[in-house]
Amino acid sequence: MNISVVIPLFNEKESLPELTSWIDRVMKANALTYEIILVNDGSTDGSWDTVKELAESNRNIHGISFRRNYGKSAALYCGFEKAVGDVVFTMDADLQDSPDEIPEMYRMIVEEGYDLVSGWKQHRKDNALTKNLPSKLYNATARCITGVKLHDMNCGLKAYRREVVKSIEVYGEMHRYIPYLAKNAGFTDIGEKPVHHEKRKYGKSKFGMDRFVNGFLDLQSLWFLATFGKKPMHFFGYSGILMFLVGFVMTVWIIVAKLVAQSNGARFRPVTDQPLFYLALLAIVIGVMFFLAGFIGELVARNASGRNAYNVREEF
Repeated sequence: MNISVVIPLFNEKESLPELTSWIDRVMKANALTYEIILVNDGSTDGSWDTVKELAESNRNIHGISFRRNYGKSAALYCGFEKAVGDVVFTMDADLQDSPDEIPEMYRMIVEEGYDLVSGWKQHRKDNALTKNLPSKLYNATARCITGVKLHDMNCGLKAYRREVVKSIEVYGEMHRYIPYLAKNAGFTDIGEKPVHHEKRKYGKSKFGMDRFVNGFLDLQSLWFLATFGKKPMHFFGYSGILMFLVGFVMTVWIIVAKLVAQSNGARFRPVTDQPLFYLALLAIVIGVMFFLAGFIGELVARNASGRNAYNVREEF
């Protein structure tokens, strides 16, 4: 099979018939074999009934339905597990991603050898103040921290070589940083294609301003895990040793200064009367705690199963 299209959805009942019909037309016009995997992320508007109706009329449509809303990362994770196409696409269900972009992105993967091709919404149809400007800041920060030079890392329209989605694990809210996950897994041929951005036709956006704060925190977590996830002692151990040495040197200096002053008959303050002594003790205690945290982190990293389990209600 040439293509798998994984589409997470939450309360997108109205857009699904038009979206699947659009994808079908594009695939047939380009003689591509395909499957559409619709992942219902706990919708409450009857979207799952629509998915089942669409699947009855099109054998290329498959569905997965969660019992409750787990989030986009969970939907993509389960969709990736089910996908069998040589190239796996992701797109949003709100009709803002154009299926007309699929053939060219497919060609970039197959002929130009990219592992991943990300869409770039150069001309967004969103509100400039609430989405465009924060998005530019978010993407600039992501490029700086991850080293992945994409203008629109969070674009829902992406194409992946199948080996990529089978080699990464998407959890929490890490769907924003799949290119970074792919890079850390060794898939470094990452390309970008300007894509057309449609205005939302049905319903309303599911994202608020809090996603930018959460996205930044997720980025920090992902960077830390990518850098120290398999070797936590390198972070906590070095930090602990540094704090311990700072506290130890301060303590020795205070004691030596007191002894020198005492031997010379000069006035001196008792060690325990000096605030610096307690700061030194605090540094030593924190250093020891960091070091122990590194040991615990090593135990967790070496014994973690690294798998997620989601409560799937039904699939076909």
